Amino acid sequence: MLHISAVRLAAIGLLALTAAARAEIKTTHFEYHDADTVLEGSISYDTARHGKLPGVLVFHQWTGPSDFELQSAQDLAKLGYVAMVADVYGKGVRPPAPKLSGAEMGKYMANRPLLRERVNAALSRLLADPHVDPTRIAAIGYCFGGAPVLELGREGADVKALVTFHGSLSNPTPADAKNIKGAVLVLHGADDPNVGPAEVDAFKAEMKAAGTDLTFVAYSGTVHSFTMPKAGNDNSKGAAYNERSAKRSWQAMTDFLAAAFKK
Repeated sequence: MLHISAVRLAAIGLLALTAAARAEIKTTHFEYHDADTVLEGSISYDTARHGKLPGVLVFHQWTGPSDFELQSAQDLAKLGYVAMVADVYGKGVRPPAPKLSGAEMGKYMANRPLLRERVNAALSRLLADPHVDPTRIAAIGYCFGGAPVLELGREGADVKALVTFHGSLSNPTPADAKNIKGAVLVLHGADDPNVGPAEVDAFKAEMKAAGTDLTFVAYSGTVHSFTMPKAGNDNSKGAAYNERSAKRSWQAMTDFLAAAFKK
């Protein structure tokens, strides 16, 4: 009996190794459009998974799509999602921080209809992917990327979950929060000087007035850009990587998406 059990265990282990060997994260880069504006995106998914999978939009921080967002999309693909890195700025528009990126970001923060156009272009491209289940869509965003995530909800898109990491929370039209259909998760640095208490309080009031399903998590000792290693580790600069908060926030997002997509 012990010999048979050992053989069975070995067979199970071999099957698991074979399945792992077949798994491959495939990333495709492409151009898509918002009217005449050319945008650059990418989609990542696990080729070992079959059938229609939940789709997740990934919105970038203020310097535009980068390897950071691409890695997030590939990590999401490992979890079983089809993840698309979206482009708000346009092909080749990748302004360095802080002055040029701040100016470029400001164009969209001051023009929410334009921002929503870019958000809709990304959503349409994700929904067109043959691997995506159009009834199970979510969006995540980093820093500036929090704004397009929330605008996606505020315009009434059929999205199950909206997640922001140290994201912008401001909204010139707070009444639009009533259009949010999915659950919202905000992962915030408690000491973030860029998204301060007044903005946080206004956002919470907006969500409460709209009856939004909101989960708000504030990480102590944490400032802006806490998920981004390139931000350094000096909190006094207002933006710094925090490994503990980065790991906890990713796990919080993982659990949140799993619950939102549970059938």
